[in-house]
Amino acid sequence: MKSSPHIHLKLKLCVSGAAETGHCAPDMLDKTKELGKEIIAADGVLVTGATTGAPLWAAIGAKEANGFVIGFSPASSEVEHVKKYHLPLDYHDVVVYTGFGYSGRNLFLTRAADGVFITCGRIGTLNEFTVAFEDQKPIGVLVGTGGIADELENILEKAHRGASNVVFDRDPKTLVRKVVELVKKEKVTEVPINRQTADGK
Repeated sequence: MKSSPHIHLKLKLCVSGAAETGHCAPDMLDKTKELGKEIIAADGVLVTGATTGAPLWAAIGAKEANGFVIGFSPASSEVEHVKKYHLPLDYHDVVVYTGFGYSGRNLFLTRAADGVFITCGRIGTLNEFTVAFEDQKPIGVLVGTGGIADELENILEKAHRGASNVVFDRDPKTLVRKVVELVKKEKVTEVPINRQTADGK
């Protein structure tokens, strides 16, 4: 029996944020695009809700950095994704059609990720944050982007729940570094390999 560091596995990092961004800080989309680029620079795969606004800009940043992007759609098919939900297909390599609407999609999205980033958002972003928080996922909040992202420190304080797995920063690069450090603490670094099984014998 030997051990493998499974170095082929990439971190799956989710960006959650507003699909409609009129209430967000003026530079929020640029910062979220930079967040997507930094996720790829950290050797991660970007995971999004396959929607418009902040998640799409994160995907644009990831693809400009030659990264891989996976989207989780609320729709049950590509036709429903485009015609019923009016969501984009651009800048994603794979779209998973959950068929569970927005609330079900949110659960699949955050559970599929190793870590979650929160930018400016509204109730859907808050839902993704609370699901990830309850699942004890590492979470990075890009403060200064507006919306729910700038309220979460206060919410956590009033909820008296602590924030050991939640980090805050205004700089996308620094925030990605902080979250990746948290994620790596949770990763299995060695996996026993049965050579007979691996060789198909």
